[in-house]
Amino acid sequence: MSAVEGHTCISEDCGKPAKLQCPTCVKVGVEGSYFCSQDCFRGSWSAHKLVHNVSDPKGSFDPFPQYPYTGDLRPAYPLSPRREVPADIQVPDYALRADGVSKLEQTYRNAQIAVMEGAELEKMRHVCRLGREVLDAAARVIRPGITTDEIDRVVHEATIERGAYPSPLNYFGFPKSVCTSINEVICHGIPDQRKLVEGDIVNVDISLYKDGLHTDMNKTYFVGKVSNESRLLVKTTRECLQKAIDLVKPGARYRDLGAAIEAHAKKNGFSVVRTYCGHGVGTMFHSAPNIPHYAMNKAIGVMKPGHVFTIEPMINAGSHEDRMWRDNWTAVTADGRRSAQFEHVILVTEDGHEVLSRRLPTSPASQLADAK
Repeated sequence: MSAVEGHTCISEDCGKPAKLQCPTCVKVGVEGSYFCSQDCFRGSWSAHKLVHNVSDPKGSFDPFPQYPYTGDLRPAYPLSPRREVPADIQVPDYALRADGVSKLEQTYRNAQIAVMEGAELEKMRHVCRLGREVLDAAARVIRPGITTDEIDRVVHEATIERGAYPSPLNYFGFPKSVCTSINEVICHGIPDQRKLVEGDIVNVDISLYKDGLHTDMNKTYFVGKVSNESRLLVKTTRECLQKAIDLVKPGARYRDLGAAIEAHAKKNGFSVVRTYCGHGVGTMFHSAPNIPHYAMNKAIGVMKPGHVFTIEPMINAGSHEDRMWRDNWTAVTADGRRSAQFEHVILVTEDGHEVLSRRLPTSPASQLADAK
């Protein structure tokens, strides 16, 4: 709280001289919110915070003001209402459940790795192409001044236009149609009222469901001009993904991908997140195999033609350790330094691999010269 002279505490039944001003009110331009002490401020918070809850992004507020954030980023509530999905669109099994739990994933959690072929594989290629179109639609609107909630709207509408369901929506209760992870956010950032600013990096992680199949892909973007460290971090992360993709072929072990990723990350002075991993994708949003991105992991399985999975390394500028915001979704770096991520959907073929989520001829120009 900031100190100001000549005001009265607004706590109910107080009226004492006040020198402290609510930091959120200062940030969003709400005037007159002065308190005599931290105790009065805390005691009034449940009622006072409602003055921040306006539809204009300028009136956004931090819902967890006492949380020990690791970096500079803060959530910017209120979240917009849940976006609607037309009744004629096929939805996954968790979409309408109160708890958002996929019974299909629970039932088959330890199942063997699925083999995709024939008509199902052709559907998967189509769904992945649609997913890339949606990711590209998001990329075209990224700029300083846009909110991540607006990116969510673009992704949601682009998904619906393709007759698909946005897979993140209500998955274990996730409230939005896309994950947007800014700066120190590793993954699962919830779109809100914060505006992107020059120098940010933002990961957009889109997934959609159509014809009984999910796709899943993401990319980290520069917002205007970024620092040299951020540029190197993003470039290295994309290279880490490519080095893993280059190893994909029949007979290769899933456990070996992490060694290639971590070696390249460490070579450039970065670390690899260990909490989250790549996974099988298709009939289920997440399935076998699990694909850790670090060396000396114990992943089970050997690649065979028809396996479809994601590789999605998360690379940190500092420590590999992570923390979770109180929204129980937003994963951030423990030291507040930046993180980047890229994700592709890969098919194991008879003689190598196919990147199902690859760039299209219509995709926006890459910010990295060698990106795919």
